[in-house]
Amino acid sequence: MLHQLIGEHVKQISSAMVKQQPAHSVYVADMKKELKACRTKEFSAHNSKAHSVAWSCNGKHIASGSLDKTACILSMKEDRLSREFSLKGHEDGVDQLSWHPTDPNILASASADKTLRLWDIRTQKSVGCVTTKGEIINMTWRGDGSALAIGNKDDVVSIIDYKSQKVTNEKKFDFEVNELAWNHDLSLFFLTSGNGSVYILDYPSLDQVMSLPAHTAHCICLKFSPDKEHFATGGADALISIWDAKELACLRSYSRLEWPIRTLSFNYDGQMIATGSEDLVIDISMVHTGEKIHTISCNAFPFCVAWHPSKNVLAYVTDDKSKHGESKHRDGDRDLGNVKLFGV
Repeated sequence: MLHQLIGEHVKQISSAMVKQQPAHSVYVADMKKELKACRTKEFSAHNSKAHSVAWSCNGKHIASGSLDKTACILSMKEDRLSREFSLKGHEDGVDQLSWHPTDPNILASASADKTLRLWDIRTQKSVGCVTTKGEIINMTWRGDGSALAIGNKDDVVSIIDYKSQKVTNEKKFDFEVNELAWNHDLSLFFLTSGNGSVYILDYPSLDQVMSLPAHTAHCICLKFSPDKEHFATGGADALISIWDAKELACLRSYSRLEWPIRTLSFNYDGQMIATGSEDLVIDISMVHTGEKIHTISCNAFPFCVAWHPSKNVLAYVTDDKSKHGESKHRDGDRDLGNVKLFGV
């Protein structure tokens, strides 16, 4: 009986999501037409493979991180990107990037050198460096910009105060820790795990509140929608799951990809989601129904996808190699390190 009631409740939530979209069918038709006409443009950013890409909160700049130990800043001008400068200081590849949620001039970068650096792009200089205990593999800002959370390869999660640049809390978990995020009112802290569950912790204590069975294999990535009403998870079971963030109920799961979901991003109005895996495509679908909107073909699997904060423009980086791979030049297989834009 309880399972039936929960099932009916989830159906009501799911139905309400669609009813809140009176022009849903028009939106779908418009987006399919708009995205079908779009093309991808590539812009040079690094001299080695790029692993991450992120938009500033005002959408005027993109940052990309690379194995060349730099973060590159590019500016968005009309339908193209212009390379501005590179931020240098890390001693190993830059794997993670995250812009301050309200200040478009502040960027955080994390590297395999075990440091987190803060940058002010107005001065092109580092304004802070926090040395951590392990190689950082995940990072996110708290929604009010007061703190950052990082996770390392040893499954230790650390909270870093933005102003003091000091670690204020730290906890080691006995399971694989993947992506990190705060909820809408910043009172709960979410993390995905190697056992397929999403763990929900109290903040700031980081004590466990509950866990949600989410995937049948590793739960790899998690992102909240812009309005924080929903969140999406991606797993090694190749499934994308959409959740109600308040009820903590899974609304639907679907998959059109065959490999583990490595990256996902909601568009600015929260109605579409882009997902990438080791398939040579990026899937764009409707959040409320799972309906396919468009597929972007890639020459290599995407490392990271990121929608513009106010436009239907998708930035992404892939595991690209030089197109001269068949040549006999010594640098024939050189990594490209390009940032790609779809929708311009």
